[in-house]
Amino acid sequence: MSVKTELKGKWSLMTMNPIELDKWYQQWRNEQVKSGYILEYFSSKLLTNWYAEQIVKGNIIAGKKIKLACKRHLNDLKRAGTDDFPYIFDEELGHRPIRFIEKYCKPSKGDYNSLVLQPWQHFVIGSLYGWVHRDTGVRRFREGLIFLGRKNGKTTLISGLANFAVSKDHERGARVYVLANSKQQAGELFDESKAMVESSPKLRKRKRFRTNQKGIFYDKTNSRIEPRASDSEKLDGLNTHLGIFDEIHEFKDYRLINVIKKSRGARKQPLILYITTAGYQLDGPLVDYYSQADEVLEGAVQDDRTFYFMAELDNEKEFDQPEMWIKANPNMGVSLNLVTLIDDWKKDKRTPQERSDFITKQFNMFVNNGAQSFLDFKTIQKNEKKFVKLDDLIKKACIGGFDLSDSEDFTSACLEFPFIETEEVFVLEHTWIPEKKVIENNEKIPYREYEDQGLLTIIPGDYVKKEYIYDWFVEQSKLYYIEKIMFDPAKAYGLVESLNTFGFATEPVRQGYITLGPAVDDVKERFIDGNVIFSYQTPDQDKPLINRLFRWYVNNVKLVEDRNRNKLPQKQGRYRKIDGFAAFLNSHVEVMKRFVKQQGNGEIKFISVNDLFK
Repeated sequence: MSVKTELKGKWSLMTMNPIELDKWYQQWRNEQVKSGYILEYFSSKLLTNWYAEQIVKGNIIAGKKIKLACKRHLNDLKRAGTDDFPYIFDEELGHRPIRFIEKYCKPSKGDYNSLVLQPWQHFVIGSLYGWVHRDTGVRRFREGLIFLGRKNGKTTLISGLANFAVSKDHERGARVYVLANSKQQAGELFDESKAMVESSPKLRKRKRFRTNQKGIFYDKTNSRIEPRASDSEKLDGLNTHLGIFDEIHEFKDYRLINVIKKSRGARKQPLILYITTAGYQLDGPLVDYYSQADEVLEGAVQDDRTFYFMAELDNEKEFDQPEMWIKANPNMGVSLNLVTLIDDWKKDKRTPQERSDFITKQFNMFVNNGAQSFLDFKTIQKNEKKFVKLDDLIKKACIGGFDLSDSEDFTSACLEFPFIETEEVFVLEHTWIPEKKVIENNEKIPYREYEDQGLLTIIPGDYVKKEYIYDWFVEQSKLYYIEKIMFDPAKAYGLVESLNTFGFATEPVRQGYITLGPAVDDVKERFIDGNVIFSYQTPDQDKPLINRLFRWYVNNVKLVEDRNRNKLPQKQGRYRKIDGFAAFLNSHVEVMKRFVKQQGNGEIKFISVNDLFK
């Protein structure tokens, strides 16, 4: 009986005893080797196309996004060299860095004499280096996101490509940067690259590689590898040929990313790679890049210059289906042992913190790690894919809401539009913040970028005057019909009187469970159903804008029990603000009433006991 047949029957890897499990795993691995899906010896030819074909045919288990990436590659082969798509796939160029790594590079850790790159690595490296412009020979891809679980050869890939870039990539004076969120992490990554050179006899023998604490130098081409980090004191004067970011899930902002992108202008074919697992920083650059990968691979957005390899489980049902774990761990059977992972999962899933870490790092799925987090990442992301055109809402009815907080802190207001027929709501949210907060930068969010996108207004000085919120509602009332404005009565005195004087109807929202509890439950259900829209498009925008600031607010919400065991929303930390969500919750207290379906005709009729038994 084959392995696949066993698993379709009564067998489950999670319930097998250790002897049965080890036997199954050895049989599975032997089949993978026999089929060529696991390589024990160097391949004499590039396997990029072959791997893509095997994935699309279903011969290798892979997640949805890997399948889409392979389909993208095969479709690009069909249109290669056309005027609409002037790129061709050169297998020799794609194979060069693979042959270099396998010939010259030796792992610094473990009992390995050489590196045998696997078919999935042929696909990644072959794609990045094999696609070139038909006329100029310049590489197609300028950036690449390689998203995969822990212990899948990430560090080896970084070190091998860095050493290739300074020695064999035909770029004199190449500057290669290994990049991380902290100096310590960048230093550790650089040390691993240095250790690979020192552990590889063929690299040392060439006497062209020199290493010291400042860098790895290749004198023949006057090139070098250096570490850089987000907290490095000196980030100017860079000239990037290859920049490799490690674990960008830890990045809170784009500071270092923007520095590297701007430093590649003088290079002929620069390449920036982001090699990372999932993480807990759900409002940083990785989440944005993850969403962009979705759009490009699904075909919603065209971006021919960015490569994506997104290895992850497809859903939570696969947590207890170890035969599916290869979706997030393409190096299964090589650097990862499935039997060991099953043992670890059985133990770790019993402890919430360890369970979250395993899901994030091994299944490569985003997890909101806050205590009693209001929503998980997948749910929030599902809602950001819908959008409305603001022009379609002109003169439409809506409910306003605001949360004033402290005048020296974030202040938010919103308009909520109920779409009764589809059970959806659209939230148009805006934030004000004093310039002093921007300078302090405790929240580590891109204030200026959000200001440019129209998501927030930065107020000169130390605090936000209530007049700004008043003016916003007045301006919005020229476009939309604001039926009522809901508010937290704390700190609202003065603003409410001004709004009433203008002619707005206002109503206080008591901030207790009796009032907010039902609204919290209703909001959560609508998020789970994908019915909370917070992306929009204006006439002057080429594509919809995701309100990333509102997404940040929602992601910061956790539910905390009061002394009566009622759960109410709070922020997850001092700098994890939820003001925009609070404004939305205030408006939703009124909006959710609009979705209540009336029953009967409103007539009251007397029914006797005898009538009941007829």
